[in-house]
Amino acid sequence: MSCCGEPKDSAPANSKPPPQRPTGPIATQPTFQPGLEKPQFFQQPSLSPPPAVHANAFAANGFQQPGQPAWGQSASPPLSNDFGTLNNSPMPSTTGTFNGSTTYNGSTFNVNNGFSSMNQPLIRPTSAHSRMSSVPTPPPLLGQAGGQPQDEGKMSISIDFGTTFSGVAYGSSRIAGGKIQQILNWTGSFETFRKIPTCLLYDEHGRVLAWGLEAKNSSPMPGTSRCEWFKLFLEPQALRDESTIDPRLPSIPAGKRAIDLIIDFLSCLWEYAKDQITKDIGAVADLNSADVWLTVPAAWDARGCDIMREAAITAGLVQSSRAGDNTWRERLRIITEPEAAAVHCAQLTDLHHLKASQNFMVCDAGGGTVDLAVYKIIGQMANLEIAEMCARSGANCGSLFLDLRFRELIKTLLHDHPAHLDPPSLAYFMHSFSETDKLNYTGVHDDDNMFHFTCFNVEDPHDPSVGLMNGQLSIPGNLLRREVFDPVVNEVVQLIEEQLSRVDQPVHALLLVGGFAGSEYLKQRVTDQFFSRIRVIARPPDADTATLRGAAAYGLARRPLVSSVIAPRSYLMKVKLPAEQEDWLKRPAYIRNNDAGVPICENRLQYLVSKGAILRKGQRLTTKFCKFSQSAQDSSFVATLYTSDSEKIMRYTDEGETNELCKWTVDLSSLPTFRQNASMPQTGGFYTEFELGLELDSAEVRGILLYNNQEWGRVTFDFLG
Repeated sequence: MSCCGEPKDSAPANSKPPPQRPTGPIATQPTFQPGLEKPQFFQQPSLSPPPAVHANAFAANGFQQPGQPAWGQSASPPLSNDFGTLNNSPMPSTTGTFNGSTTYNGSTFNVNNGFSSMNQPLIRPTSAHSRMSSVPTPPPLLGQAGGQPQDEGKMSISIDFGTTFSGVAYGSSRIAGGKIQQILNWTGSFETFRKIPTCLLYDEHGRVLAWGLEAKNSSPMPGTSRCEWFKLFLEPQALRDESTIDPRLPSIPAGKRAIDLIIDFLSCLWEYAKDQITKDIGAVADLNSADVWLTVPAAWDARGCDIMREAAITAGLVQSSRAGDNTWRERLRIITEPEAAAVHCAQLTDLHHLKASQNFMVCDAGGGTVDLAVYKIIGQMANLEIAEMCARSGANCGSLFLDLRFRELIKTLLHDHPAHLDPPSLAYFMHSFSETDKLNYTGVHDDDNMFHFTCFNVEDPHDPSVGLMNGQLSIPGNLLRREVFDPVVNEVVQLIEEQLSRVDQPVHALLLVGGFAGSEYLKQRVTDQFFSRIRVIARPPDADTATLRGAAAYGLARRPLVSSVIAPRSYLMKVKLPAEQEDWLKRPAYIRNNDAGVPICENRLQYLVSKGAILRKGQRLTTKFCKFSQSAQDSSFVATLYTSDSEKIMRYTDEGETNELCKWTVDLSSLPTFRQNASMPQTGGFYTEFELGLELDSAEVRGILLYNNQEWGRVTFDFLG
């Protein structure tokens, strides 16, 4: 489930065909791109058209347009659920409320959540939540959807959907001795690649012509659109305000939305991954019941994670594996990129000489984002467990911003030479400024060095004033460093400084992971800045796939390897409770009589957790509530969930700045006390007492309904912060 709810289960997930490329030959053979092997032929993968359920249904910011069906939605009635309904309300700078739908910046996002409506009874808990139990129900283990019995042979599959490159890894205790495996063979090349470009090629009708290597290697053809870097459209600021989207990013094809591109790419990636895993290990793997771990940047907020989850479900990454499988959506797990990378790095502690009780920082520098987190190794190394030491941070300062700055530098230098600024010429310059060149750049002796880039148009007149000579553009090293490398690398160094300042303990190691971590200049700058304070600064083996491998390892462990998280914000609930003496003294204007004539304080807050608090995974933050009901039909209870960046304890909504995240409607009709009181004639109504609580994870918040210390329902909000 998500903070926007679940899509209707209107059709089996495995019935969704992947996007299809049209038949017929491609007239132009793909050309070589740096770091990618040129295919000997343009292979056409077997892809089918994108499903109509999401075609053209979303506005430019990725949300659904009014009047269009939600992802996977049909005319079938909503499903019942363990928890009531969830009405999401806007983040700052948005308008509208959730009541089955919500409005963000004029675009409607309406995904049927599948929760019980107000008058529908709450589904009776399963045996795992039996009301006959006398002890609290423990939360399900990570990797065990819905708290099902542990299955050691269950497949764990991770997908690192990156801004520039993506990959797939998998593992099972029954495969290769439990070691993590990666997909290395990809359509479009006879070479092996640990990751492939996050790239799509569309025809003029919006159909997928190619993806991954084939899309990246394709030459420009009339009527086609090559799409890259579309993950950045889910960046929090871009979601809140479309005007903040970086204008240097490639435009999305007409008739397409950012969410369409994500669904199409994940569909292609997943269908190919399933075929390849089956080919590699045989048909013994039950891919339809596998746990799927999807990584997201640390800086993403509620809406980015929520859209990502729904896109992944629409793309078919998880699906019902058998009749009566009502918890299949829970097999899709969201994990932050630094947390996944930390798991991979912590398993290499012998290499970095880390010991129990020591702290290490992970700097996950990728193509689009750079994420940071600090962890402590706790317990015994033989039974690995790490704990988060401070709130995670991140920003958009990955390696692709080197490309963007380089392109801007070329445009500035050749402003008076437009023959070099058409798309083919710019593409040729970017070809020269390859991934290898970016990573091998060291910045050494820049005052004496010149960097030469071959021009596409060699017949243009020379212009020594800008370095245009003999069919080459020569750029001084100090200019390249000042205009391209330093602005991006400086931002990464500043992020590390800020993260260090949040930790009141020594950091014993700084581990650089991600594709951008392969930059020699970045590593040297980080070493120069921090070697006096951090004993070990290193790039671990498989640094570029640390997030991918760590996410698969997390799922394979079947236990929370990261045992605790830091609350990045304060979490509070607003409820309507009987007014107390303090309310009469401080907020008499907010006191109203309810239908039973009981004075209620309308803006009271119940504090659940303060910003910076250390929480063990699975820890429940609960508070008691009561609901006055006049009849058996009056069973719904609404609590509003807020967050705050302030560490100050607030009792009322007007005591400080708070952000409303969602309205949470819970159906109490299945609780024993409610049913008992509702079955008896009541002249003045009756009260039902219960508890609501939260469980915080790295990228998820779960809401829980409790009665007598027993769990009677839960829902997953896909946000943390």
